[in-house]
Amino acid sequence: MTTPQHKIGSGFGFHSTAGDVLTGVDLSGRLALVTGGYSGLGLETTRALAGAGARVVVPARRRSVAEAALAGIDGVEVDELELADMDSVRAFSRRFLASGRDIDLMINNAGIMAVPQTRVGPGWEAQFATNHLGHHALVNHLWPAIEQGGARVVSVSSHGHHASDIHWDDVHFEHGYDKWQAYGQAKTANVLFAVQLDILGRDAGVRAFSVHPGTVRTQLTRSLSEAENTGLAKAIAASPRPVEYKTPRQGAATQVWAATSPRLAGMGGVYCEDCDIAELADAGANGVAARAVDPERAARLWALSAELTGADAFA
Repeated sequence: MTTPQHKIGSGFGFHSTAGDVLTGVDLSGRLALVTGGYSGLGLETTRALAGAGARVVVPARRRSVAEAALAGIDGVEVDELELADMDSVRAFSRRFLASGRDIDLMINNAGIMAVPQTRVGPGWEAQFATNHLGHHALVNHLWPAIEQGGARVVSVSSHGHHASDIHWDDVHFEHGYDKWQAYGQAKTANVLFAVQLDILGRDAGVRAFSVHPGTVRTQLTRSLSEAENTGLAKAIAASPRPVEYKTPRQGAATQVWAATSPRLAGMGGVYCEDCDIAELADAGANGVAARAVDPERAARLWALSAELTGADAFA
């Protein structure tokens, strides 16, 4: 198949940090919005963007925790947002649009992983709701500011997307729950979302990307038991391909690179890893699964997400 999924030789790589990819980049006068931008990779992303001169808005489920974590970083503001709650998404979006500001960079970084079966909102599976549906609704409600800014929108996915396609007949796992399948579905949705948003937004100058940050030790595994964390570490260590952990600063690099790199001008809809566009992968290998960047699947997911959330700026 013809695909834009080919490395471009960015000059950066696995060990590059968020600070490295912003060397010489001046983001003064630019506004970035980073969901979950107060812990783990999100905190390093916020710190790097603010350090390059951007004004960074951090919507946060735990506002007081976010304010404490971000204290001392100039150019950052915090507001309340619960991605799994559509009323909260709409309220945050109304407040932001009322400020009259444009969005230049948007990084959909917040997420949860392998949580016990949890229902949110009208009975949605929590990982699909938080990682995907909330960001779908947020982007669509904020579209006037995103369009006016000609923004880049970055969707933080994971190598975990290889674990599962979209469960089209049961996206909310009402007929048997597997937390790793649910996580894989949500991460596939993050990739497909970027594919379709890029198709819909490119004529307005909005481009979208998805990224795999790498394997990073963060609080994302907080819902796993000690035994599960140990088992996960053993599985990673036993992988037939060596897995090297990244630091949080290295893990934040690819999303920052995708949001700011001049090398990506005029491009979009691609999945990136290690600060470059990824190649298509065979099952289980590095790179992106072909099904996750399939435009037909992307359009189908967009229609389903718009129906579920009631949010579609392009309807």
